[in-house]
Amino acid sequence: MNGGASLGLRTSGSYGSLQHSNGLLASPAPSPPLAARKPAKLSLGGGGGPGRGGERLLFARIYMFASRRQRMLLLLLVAVAVVLCFLFSSLVSKDEVAAPGTETMLGFSDHVLSFVNPGWTSSFSGNGLNTTSLAKKQSDISNEKVQGPLWTFPPAIALEHHPCENFSFSPPPVDRKRTGPRPCPVCYVPVEQALALMPRAPTASPILQSLNYLSEDHLVLKESGSGSLFGGYPSLEQRDMSYDIKDSMTVHCGFVRGKIPGLNTGFDVDEADLYEMRKCHGTVVASAIFGNYDIMQQPENISEFSKDTVCFFMFLDEETEAAIKNTTTVDNMKRIGLWRVIVVHNLPYSDARRNGKVPKLLLHRLFPNVRYSLWIDGKLKLVKDPYQLLERFLWRKNVSFAISRHYRRFDVFEEAEANKAGGKYDNASIDNQIEFYKKEGLTHYSSAKLPITSDVPEGCVIIRENIPITNLFTCLWFNEVDRFTSRDQLSFSTVRDKIRSRVNWTADMFLDCERRDFVVQAYHRELMEQKLAALRSQPPPPPAVVRAQQPRKMLPDNAAKEPVRASATKKSTGKRSRKSSSKQPHRTKAASGKETVRL
Repeated sequence: MNGGASLGLRTSGSYGSLQHSNGLLASPAPSPPLAARKPAKLSLGGGGGPGRGGERLLFARIYMFASRRQRMLLLLLVAVAVVLCFLFSSLVSKDEVAAPGTETMLGFSDHVLSFVNPGWTSSFSGNGLNTTSLAKKQSDISNEKVQGPLWTFPPAIALEHHPCENFSFSPPPVDRKRTGPRPCPVCYVPVEQALALMPRAPTASPILQSLNYLSEDHLVLKESGSGSLFGGYPSLEQRDMSYDIKDSMTVHCGFVRGKIPGLNTGFDVDEADLYEMRKCHGTVVASAIFGNYDIMQQPENISEFSKDTVCFFMFLDEETEAAIKNTTTVDNMKRIGLWRVIVVHNLPYSDARRNGKVPKLLLHRLFPNVRYSLWIDGKLKLVKDPYQLLERFLWRKNVSFAISRHYRRFDVFEEAEANKAGGKYDNASIDNQIEFYKKEGLTHYSSAKLPITSDVPEGCVIIRENIPITNLFTCLWFNEVDRFTSRDQLSFSTVRDKIRSRVNWTADMFLDCERRDFVVQAYHRELMEQKLAALRSQPPPPPAVVRAQQPRKMLPDNAAKEPVRASATKKSTGKRSRKSSSKQPHRTKAASGKETVRL
């Protein structure tokens, strides 16, 4: 061997170690004699060419001629240099890994994105979408995030004592002016603490790990009353199979006529809007107004961190968009306040309320990359920060789905009668749905169902984590709304109890007064206009009559003042006073000035 030792091969002078040559064990062989060479010069490389010989000779000479103190100083300098090189290399490698990836900066694992919609990224070819432009846009997402403000989530913490652990529930305060349902006090933690309490890993999904969605190009209606074309006409047999929960499942979940929700599937949105929806990671707050039914409400008390990391999307139909543009300015980013407006075309239903169930229950299909979603009805105004709500209703309770229960009704049968009395839907359809559920085993709510506290939700707010089991729940809930009436309160408990009977999961239901603490409810547009019209039709109140004050009569300074008792006698009235006054003696003053009494 010339120069130094070769890699993976030891010489005979290495304490009897075995040589490895071509994968075979060989006996040690004597080393060939080294040719005589000139002593190496004092250089880092040594004089013997490449290898370690020159370096060893250099250090040997330094060790020979340097004093002990100088040797220790040299070793210390070498150690410091090694540490600095290690720190520099680790920082460089960290920057190279963390900078390009959006999920890495936001602290979300790839596991969250893998199960939400596995067919999304692989299905953008051959379906009419301009895949070239969309792919280019997708590649620019991470660059846009890096160029903007870099928001990072604080590290997760485990508190020994939660700030709200000593908070005791109290009923709504007494208000004589408001006798109906009212908000009650709720303990929230500050946004910074809520972010630190965010779980690092997604909540475990029981049994179900992979959820796929059915898509068919040519749909044929085989059974009457099996839903709509948008829902895919699921048969009763397919409905029953969808509750047979397994490790991997494929179910009907709307958008059946295509692979990408919102692209030629019904409930279609523009390509630019699809791109914006795909960019949303982490948390989305969504609402919808169809049929110009409500007045858009702007969220309040939202932190700057949430404004930059939470997506706020408002779905509108063309009718509502036209009405809003007459009164409100939409900027060039399609924003009205915090809301990013999405105009929906080719609506699947003629009923505006049923169209609203699509984003309400299928947000995980419209936003496949989000981890948490918060739905609020169009008539509601959000007045608390989204991260505070996630901490209060999901993370603190260790649940993955939260919805408020109805403030008055707990029984599905009572809810059905209230819907019929209020004209919410035609009575025959409501009766048909309840009779169908009765045959499947629906019973009246009672304490036997505890710890379940109600069968009737107040479904205007849904707070959820998008994991397979919650996605399955809302898919099957939507299928019931598609098959029967649009009154989702009637089908909620049936879907929940069927899933609960098969896996260890249920939807958490919090008090309605707690819901009223973080959303403010406004009137529907029609009711609001009726109230305003009633106020305009009322005749104006008559003007207040202002009476001019009579000037006081001024008496001369030498005028005698009447005694107080005399004025009091004039004011008194009644028979008794007159009789008694007639019997009383009258005093008169004579001309001489003396007082005489006349009886």
